[in-house]
Amino acid sequence: MSLFAALRLPREILFGVGQRHALASVASRTGRRALVCTDARFAATPVFAEMIAALEAAGIVVLVHDRTLPDVPQDTVAVCVEAARGFEPDMVIGIGGGSCLDMAKCASLLLAHGGALADYYGEFKVPAPVLPVIAVPTTAGTGSEVTPVAVVSDPDRILKVGISSPYLIAAAAICDPELTLSCPPGLTAIAGADALTHAIEAFTAMRRPGDPELAQQHVFIGKSDLSDQFALHAIRLLSRSLEKAFVDGADIDARADVMMGALAAGCAFGTAGTAAAHAVQYPVGALTHTPHGLGVATMLPYVMTYNRRVAGADIAIVGRALGLDPTGVEDDETIADAAIGEVSRLFAAIGIAPTLAGLGLPEDRIDWAAEQALGIGRLIKNNPRSFDAAAMRGLVRAAYDGDLAASAL
Repeated sequence: MSLFAALRLPREILFGVGQRHALASVASRTGRRALVCTDARFAATPVFAEMIAALEAAGIVVLVHDRTLPDVPQDTVAVCVEAARGFEPDMVIGIGGGSCLDMAKCASLLLAHGGALADYYGEFKVPAPVLPVIAVPTTAGTGSEVTPVAVVSDPDRILKVGISSPYLIAAAAICDPELTLSCPPGLTAIAGADALTHAIEAFTAMRRPGDPELAQQHVFIGKSDLSDQFALHAIRLLSRSLEKAFVDGADIDARADVMMGALAAGCAFGTAGTAAAHAVQYPVGALTHTPHGLGVATMLPYVMTYNRRVAGADIAIVGRALGLDPTGVEDDETIADAAIGEVSRLFAAIGIAPTLAGLGLPEDRIDWAAEQALGIGRLIKNNPRSFDAAAMRGLVRAAYDGDLAASAL
């Protein structure tokens, strides 16, 4: 197949220890009035106060919204926008975890175009550019700082919903590993496992012919040559350092690897997309109220096993990126099996639940979860092996029982 690639990224990405100190300079080139979206915990820290002081010293007028909640309840975005509209910001700065970055994206959207968030659910519903967003993550997992999607929770819907548009990509992403030093082990594990899932699902996603209309009609287009490079870089970094960062949160080198891994994974799946592990997590997360990263990581070994029949060569490449087969003498089939085993081992080492039962999924909701997952077309169509209803029920059942072999059927 001829080389084909597509990428959509921020116009500026800054990464490294101390890069948060560039925020005022980046913001000064972007506008003069900044709405800053964060949460109550980070807003109370000295480092946040220093960042705000630097913005103000650069002549930027700041309005802080520090009430971002996990999963971004839809009505909280409206509250933020109503408070900010009279302020008339010309940029939005998100500082915090993935929810804070998604809040910034949603606020920039509604401030620019009005209406309700529900008007923009789905792909390509945003009609034109939004207010410029500067994304400053304080966790290493979602990749929201570089992706074209914002996820919110809507009380009228059981599952969380997404707004996907290239216009939602931040103008700038500033990633400073020092901002992740305060992440507790559990959050480090869940966020990092989310990032590894992003990378592996992006790398093993469906590969489609490079039709000129592909990227014009779909936000997430499947794997391509450039997204593959970011995905493999993420897998290498996360495999060597996620467990280290979990064990010793003060290890700044490990923290940098994990944050770079999350960033690279976001660069990969922001165009390639994710697949079945994410599809199953949406209904499972709605029922169990478990963190997104935990649910997708629980599913990943089962999805890899299911996909191995058609994506074995790609899974073997994942295995080599995980550090397996350093002598290069093992065959792809052996390495693919080892890759699934290594992902399971790593996730167990950092406390990821190995089954959907362990996440609290009621056994009598297996069929419902499978039905809902099968209906999430933007993810299911990206999976390299197709699903019908029976196959999806079998996958969810296998993940509930912890029967990895059964998920291959």
